[in-house]
Amino acid sequence: MVAKPHTFQESVDYLLSLGNEVSAMKLGLENIRRLLAALGDPQNNYLKAQVAGTNGKGSVCAFLNSICLQVGIETGMYTSPHLVSIKERIQINGFNISDMEFALYSSRVRAVAESLIASGELEYLPTFFEQMTAIALLAFSEARVDLAILETGLGGRLDATTAANAEIAAITRIDYDHQQYLGETIEEIAAEKAAIIHAGSKVVIGKQRPEAMAVILHRCAELGIKPKTADKVSIAWQRPSVDIGGTKFHLDETQPGLLGDHQVENATVAVQVAEYLNESFNISSENVFLGLERARHPGRLEWLEYEGNAVLLDGAHNPGGARALSDYLGLTYPDSKITLVFGMMNDKDMAEIAELLFPRMENIIFTRPDNARAVDPMQLAASARGIVDPSRVFVVGNVADALDSALQITSGYPATRYSFTCVTGSLYLVGEIKSLLSE
Repeated sequence: MVAKPHTFQESVDYLLSLGNEVSAMKLGLENIRRLLAALGDPQNNYLKAQVAGTNGKGSVCAFLNSICLQVGIETGMYTSPHLVSIKERIQINGFNISDMEFALYSSRVRAVAESLIASGELEYLPTFFEQMTAIALLAFSEARVDLAILETGLGGRLDATTAANAEIAAITRIDYDHQQYLGETIEEIAAEKAAIIHAGSKVVIGKQRPEAMAVILHRCAELGIKPKTADKVSIAWQRPSVDIGGTKFHLDETQPGLLGDHQVENATVAVQVAEYLNESFNISSENVFLGLERARHPGRLEWLEYEGNAVLLDGAHNPGGARALSDYLGLTYPDSKITLVFGMMNDKDMAEIAELLFPRMENIIFTRPDNARAVDPMQLAASARGIVDPSRVFVVGNVADALDSALQITSGYPATRYSFTCVTGSLYLVGEIKSLLSE
């Protein structure tokens, strides 16, 4: 089907009109599979690696993509959510898709989706995330990539990315998050994520709680799959020797480009996926070294400097992410005076996040990101009672004003990381702050 392309902004406006990607989502694969079939099943034209898990999915994708780029493997990478531009979700060979390409492919997907609705082949219009996934898979096919790296949006069993039927499945550490969709126990959540594994999958399992590991290994055993596991890798930078291109080396011989001791787990998962890829591509140990060192993942322990003030952006939005951020701050900047700008979505475990992060902060400014699921900052401030001194807690509803307030507090100090602003609680908040700082 040939469709007249809409402009880039028209395409973005249309996709956003489909509703919030979480609250308006419809978990299930029937719609996305029919949509992809009508588009000619573009996902069948390249190798695919899908990454699921609670925390670290995006980091594994970033590490793996960086390794592949050192080799010269043509890659497509699909991640979510975006921070500033929707184009960040779709990268080809390390660069965001262009306005023109985004408009072209989104117009094609929209036209096919509306045609399927009109013919009665679909019961409901594909959601924002379903159409974004189709746009990405189509863009990768048109670009003739060798490998698509797909970050699972939510869960795994019913996530739109699972319709791509990836040949390689990687599962990062599983923790509590999105329980209303995935189940209340670690075992239930792990089962949802392990469902991306299918007959013939090549599987990498990151470090897990014993109960989660048991569920994933059971899934593999049912399908006769022997996975690679990273369960014996410690958080203290102990890393196994890896055989890439016939050369054994230890990952502690390099410094990953992503900050935080927790990145050892993510780097290990990415390298183990690269071991599988080495069966099809010639990946050397030097490619792995450089890939890990050059990896970047905006909004995750990302330092920026603005008008003499140091600002740390981190998308910690669940207990696992908050624990990683707290460990990083405690280990690296234990005596720093940190002003926290905090906002979060209404489906998160506020109590545990507060216990992990708030005691480390000198001042806390609660605000509300521009998202329908954002929690009222007054409610957030109430959650800080009993954890921090109330005189150091502030509510500033507007994000731009909250940032200004934080910068004013820290502006009397030199641009060092011993007195700085930290922005966390939601990637949507991080995205807004990053956009403001770039302006």
